[in-house]
Amino acid sequence: MTMYAALLRGINVSGHRKVPMAELRTLLTGLGHGDVATYLQSGNAVFSSGSGDENTLAAELERAIEDQFGFAVECLVRDAAYLAALAAGCPFPAAELQGRQLHVTYFDRPVDAARFAPLDAAAFLPEEFRLGDRALYLYAPDGLGRSKLAAALSRPSLNKGLTGTSRNWNTVVKLVEMTGGEA
Repeated sequence: MTMYAALLRGINVSGHRKVPMAELRTLLTGLGHGDVATYLQSGNAVFSSGSGDENTLAAELERAIEDQFGFAVECLVRDAAYLAALAAGCPFPAAELQGRQLHVTYFDRPVDAARFAPLDAAAFLPEEFRLGDRALYLYAPDGLGRSKLAAALSRPSLNKGLTGTSRNWNTVVKLVEMTGGEA
């Protein structure tokens, strides 16, 4: 059995698209997964499964959520080894930063630097971003809410055809811990 994290996009925000975590745990258990747990109310769940296909697991979860709650939710599923490698490969000094200053956007597929080439990265300093394996690391010293770079990175023209969901560094580390990985 492999441990996975499910990252649900855009749920429980301002009272919209409500997915109670207790019901999400029940849903995942009903899909045959074990060791189910959730973290916070923002769509983070971990579970064990014998399946080795993250995309199939994500599609199965998306269908089950739509059947259960009546609306579509995009989901990304990543295994413990990926989560640990992503945390360990952080290009910023994570141990020296507050969790609110560092974020990871997980993508459904690899992205290359050409996608973000239209951005004048120097214009956003000291904010910075770096690409990783199906992910983007964002350093925003004043937090995400005040980040002009985060707003620029979220432009639909830059993200066309991608599914992505972001987590702050505290959540990144917690998901590594919950899946039994080591950052």
